[in-house]
Amino acid sequence: MNVNSRDRFTFSGGVHPPDNKSLTCESQIQPGPVVKQVAVMLSQHIGAVCRPLIREGDTVQAGQRIGDSDSFVSAPVHSPINGKVKEIALRSHAVLGRSLAIVIDALPNNPTKRSYFKLDDDFDVRDYSAEQICDAVRGAGIVGMGGAGFPTRVKIEPNPRLPKEALIINGCECEPYITCDYRVMLEWTSQVIAGIKLARKASGCSKVFIGIEDNKPRAIEVMSAALKNSGDVDGIRVVPVKTKYPQGGERQLIKAILKKNVPSGGIPPMIGIVVLNVATTAAIAEAVVSNLPLTHRVVSVTGEAIAKPGNYYVPIGTSVEDLLEFCGSVTQKSAKVVLGGPMMGIAIADLETPITKTTNAVTVLTKEQIGIAKFARRQTPCIRCGRCLQACPENLNPMRIAHAVKNNLLDVAERYYISACIECGCCSYVCPANIEVTGYIKTGKIFLARQKQKMPQ
Repeated sequence: MNVNSRDRFTFSGGVHPPDNKSLTCESQIQPGPVVKQVAVMLSQHIGAVCRPLIREGDTVQAGQRIGDSDSFVSAPVHSPINGKVKEIALRSHAVLGRSLAIVIDALPNNPTKRSYFKLDDDFDVRDYSAEQICDAVRGAGIVGMGGAGFPTRVKIEPNPRLPKEALIINGCECEPYITCDYRVMLEWTSQVIAGIKLARKASGCSKVFIGIEDNKPRAIEVMSAALKNSGDVDGIRVVPVKTKYPQGGERQLIKAILKKNVPSGGIPPMIGIVVLNVATTAAIAEAVVSNLPLTHRVVSVTGEAIAKPGNYYVPIGTSVEDLLEFCGSVTQKSAKVVLGGPMMGIAIADLETPITKTTNAVTVLTKEQIGIAKFARRQTPCIRCGRCLQACPENLNPMRIAHAVKNNLLDVAERYYISACIECGCCSYVCPANIEVTGYIKTGKIFLARQKQKMPQ
């Protein structure tokens, strides 16, 4: 498919930060570290937290289910290694602060690495029923690997009350520095295509759109060619979308491709749409075709301070510290270690924080990458320039929400739709007064959740 202006789809608002993807975009996916210990979090998804299925001292095998929940909105977790359960204890969690994890020490007979899944040439989606696909996805513990970790089975399972019409595959990867999805599209193309077909069959969607930003022409060409050669692709098309942050947000991608709005507080299935990340579709193929659970994922380890930046296939539960050491550690003084990218990622203080199913990157930032102004300049008063309004992809008034939170007027923040904020960071990025607008909004959401007893004090 030729990339031209007519093919470009976009949304209102957004920003254009430097992408800094050259550090890892040509780095092929490589095996990650051989771990001596993993800490598998029991909460790696939106929904009910898993309960442990094993006890301290138990021996577990690679791929064994070690945590699960009876709740519909949940996903089991599995051991990525052969090992012995050292303890079930609190570990640092990027979102929750602290959460229960199953800590497993590797056994001497532990495989040095898990091989990449390779799709057989005789794959035929007609060999699998929708029920088989949904059951395999649930059993494998697959969740959204590019965002908040919503259980994938819940997304793709047919619902007569909310029939699904369109499936959007998110290959935008608009966040600076991160290239793991880009490499998955280039190297695991057949797995991604197979996973798309399986997800389409399970969900019953008649149309499929593969959205890829137009700054990735090689991915567009590779995916288009693979799709053409795979057969049975009626209703599936690659859609080059305009390069802009946060194009990869599911609400923005739906708006760009289908010109539809997801209701505030709602989810895409409410308007008949399913959105899946490309890495998630590859995991679907792995689960359905080879019955392999989600125990590893590709992680971009990046930043100018990293000695060996690259894309690594990492056991879930590996500590950030072990992964950084495997990449040669840092070569200069770093200011922040971020899980994710610099716009929406979460800075961590504890390097023993484990990799989870939703960790797409570990980004090490220096003062120069963060911006000297953030260190040298103090905040100045808001001058009501309106830049945050222009940049907000959700058409909110971010500064009014931030001021409401700052003055403990949470009812006012709610009236200005604080819950609709996707926390993309565009407002903070463009603010000439150096105000951490997104930080105030995140804090306000926490205060509201505690006020409504949806989060512990």
